[in-house]
Amino acid sequence: MLFQLNRILGKSAEQKEAGRQSVLFTNQDLKRLIAPLIVEQILAVTVGMVDTMMVSSVGEAATSGVSLVDMINNLLINLFAAISTGGAVVSSQFLGQKHRDRACEAANQLLVVTGLIAVAVMGAAIIFRRGLLGLLYGGIEADVMKNALIYLVLSAASYPFLAVYNSCAALFRSMGNSRISMQASIIMNVLNVCGDAFFIFVLHMGVAGAAIASLISRMLACVILVCRLRDQELEIHIMPEHFGWNGPLVKKILHIGIPSGIENSVFQLGRVLVVGMIAMFGTAQIAANAVANNLDSLGVLPGQAMSLAMITVVGRCVGAGDFDQADYFAKKMMKLTYLINGLTCTGVILTMPLTLKLYGLSETTLKLAALLVLIHDGCAIVLWPASFTLTNVLRAANDVKFPMIASIMSMVICRIGGGYILAVILGYGAVGIWAAMVLDWIVRVTCFVGRYRSGKWKTFYTASEA
Repeated sequence: MLFQLNRILGKSAEQKEAGRQSVLFTNQDLKRLIAPLIVEQILAVTVGMVDTMMVSSVGEAATSGVSLVDMINNLLINLFAAISTGGAVVSSQFLGQKHRDRACEAANQLLVVTGLIAVAVMGAAIIFRRGLLGLLYGGIEADVMKNALIYLVLSAASYPFLAVYNSCAALFRSMGNSRISMQASIIMNVLNVCGDAFFIFVLHMGVAGAAIASLISRMLACVILVCRLRDQELEIHIMPEHFGWNGPLVKKILHIGIPSGIENSVFQLGRVLVVGMIAMFGTAQIAANAVANNLDSLGVLPGQAMSLAMITVVGRCVGAGDFDQADYFAKKMMKLTYLINGLTCTGVILTMPLTLKLYGLSETTLKLAALLVLIHDGCAIVLWPASFTLTNVLRAANDVKFPMIASIMSMVICRIGGGYILAVILGYGAVGIWAAMVLDWIVRVTCFVGRYRSGKWKTFYTASEA
């Protein structure tokens, strides 16, 4: 994958490609930004797979309990990531305008906001844990609920550390330096795997062991990045002694972060609700859905990495007032995303006979998981990049309301409404849910490609905003 990245980006002279005397990002800059992001995304997904594989040794009830809580965790993690995206966009735009001091102020405010939000969410998740799980998954079996409650409490304790870690990583990406966040991710994920093995297989702590390993690894990664961001030589650095409340900057960050947060939260909530529908069909279908989520996410790793890189690149171009370069780099990075995304999705499909053997589940469960992966990655080759990566071009230019509205409507109508019809009324279960997901992608592609081609996204940012 990384060889393909190097070959594609290095095809021709940088100046000739951009058609101008001064480019904001050279091919070498893009390689330094994108390659570590891909590695980081691979680590995150593969470690998630290892978590599920290790927990699966405890039984299907444990696997199902963890997978149900992970859907909630993903909802909240995406909320934190959306706020971080707001900070990354603002910081990238300030750097594009050569306002380094303002970028540093934005970094301070980002950490304050994400920290406060995460602490509040942690408290709510712990206090209302039983009611939350009962509301979302009321029909699950008692042993699945028991495992889910344990995993939710311990997962919630890690939210503040994870939120601050995500914010720090976003700030490093704003500087075009994703290598440091990759290094922290390597440490975090290696520690998580080792902790899983120790707590699950040596101490026999089951789902509690998996959650404790995640908590410890996230704490360490958070501390590492916060310490690194205190380096005054960095383009963007934090000054803990100057932490306070800057209303205008917070508003600027939340102007981008809140719509993205609402969009991502509704998206993840929709996923939680459709998994609730799957839960109606028994533990085997819940477990198959969990395995499929692990495997199919490997196929869209390039799109996830490029989504993060797109914020930095397009945001910097927008801040400099150069929409020609913003347009140029958006198209270039989308082409790259489609190419590598297609290769990885195909690879996941072809290697399923081997990877599915790594899960200690029943043959019926694994056959269903294989079908779900085939639906997801087969369609993702064509639909996923334009459904998700392209939206960050719009966000980086402050066009945040259109993606939010389009995404929410598509989720509610296609995924939830269509999923209910296909899964519950027609009785297709998990297969019906995933078919509705593909319909959601088609609607998203239509909306976001049309928005990008219209050029309206270029009208939401002016230099006076700095």
